[in-house]
Amino acid sequence: MPREATPRRYLMCAPAHFRVTYSINPWMDPTKPVDLPLAQTQWEDLRDRYRALGHTVELLAPHPELPDMVFAANGATVVDGRVLGARFAYQERFAEAAAHRDWFRDNGFTEIHEPAHVNEGEGDFAVTSSYLLAGRGFRSSPLSHNEAQEFFGRPVIGLDLVDPRYYHLDTALSVLDDAADEIMYYPAAFSPGSLAVLARLFPDALIADEADAAALGLNAVSDGHHVLLPQAAGGLFDPLRARGFEPVPMDLSELLKGGGSVKCCTQELRG
Repeated sequence: MPREATPRRYLMCAPAHFRVTYSINPWMDPTKPVDLPLAQTQWEDLRDRYRALGHTVELLAPHPELPDMVFAANGATVVDGRVLGARFAYQERFAEAAAHRDWFRDNGFTEIHEPAHVNEGEGDFAVTSSYLLAGRGFRSSPLSHNEAQEFFGRPVIGLDLVDPRYYHLDTALSVLDDAADEIMYYPAAFSPGSLAVLARLFPDALIADEADAAALGLNAVSDGHHVLLPQAAGGLFDPLRARGFEPVPMDLSELLKGGGSVKCCTQELRG
């Protein structure tokens, strides 16, 4: 089927202070040093690729005491120009939420909701035209789902994550075509009931295998045609091409040391 890319607007934060000195997910090992110049180069490659594809990239200023700010997807969820802020589960990331809210206020966003319940932005919220898919189990509180539904006025579908390696929804599921409600996901990351819900709502979803999921291949960003994803998830390339998408392999191996890849570095500013 023919695919058409649509221009997107993204928010990113350079890894100027990225380091792994604590562990709040199974990917983080403080004994493995980060090559900061390489992390910066890999991040710049992603930023530049977005711009080359015709997308707009806005920049959030990094903070020296917040090494995980490079994972900008976690700071908020934006739908129709309305901003649901984040409330982080771990103290190490608490202050990121305020930095994101300040950026939105400074850049003309007027409907900004400071949440009462823990949610980690687009880490656990995925947006399609019909649904707001919402992960829970390791980070975001189930109570955040009702809060998001009330704020956005969109049906929220709660999905239980059961494998700690896939601690955020965006490590286990990716939206390929938001307008067409088309997704890809890794089944073993979800509870049996949540898996049944996904199969019912998305019977034609692309199913990832263990090797590609373990390479964080689901931590991807699609503009409706191009799918930017980790280069190590090569098993997804041909299935994506068969559906009319163009895979764009990216190397973010240094950022993987913090438990994130393409999507974690990319917050979408919708509307």
